[in-house]
Amino acid sequence: MAPSPTDPLSPAEDALLRELARVALTLPRVFAAALGPVAGVSLSEYHALMHLSEAPDHTLRMNELAARTGLSLGAVTRVMRALEAQGLADRRRAAADGRGQEAFLTDAGVARLAGAIPVHRASARREIFDRLDPAEVAVLASALSRIGGGA
Repeated sequence: MAPSPTDPLSPAEDALLRELARVALTLPRVFAAALGPVAGVSLSEYHALMHLSEAPDHTLRMNELAARTGLSLGAVTRVMRALEAQGLADRRRAAADGRGQEAFLTDAGVARLAGAIPVHRASARREIFDRLDPAEVAVLASALSRIGGGA
């Protein structure tokens, strides 16, 4: 019989929940500490640049950028203001219907992202992938996708 939602957590469940929380809180700081001094962007800015770079014409509606980054619309607006101030991205009225706004990557944003990618990859390898074998990577990616609602 499955436990009820209010039953105490098992020791394994409690350990997993604590580790997920620790990693969720510490890993972004580690990545930001690597990215900031070298690439000059925060982790949220990096993710916005990355998602814009992968989009057709390097453009996404603001709500789509928020969904892809996992940020609220207000947070992605703040990130875009910071990117605009650096000349890395900009916003305009949505071309398709004139409603809402689209975020787009500038040439300077493409160049900054190109410099940030190797820094982020090295940090990800050091902090995550060098500590796991390939089978663990696949299992963890699948499990986190289910937890995050991606699959």
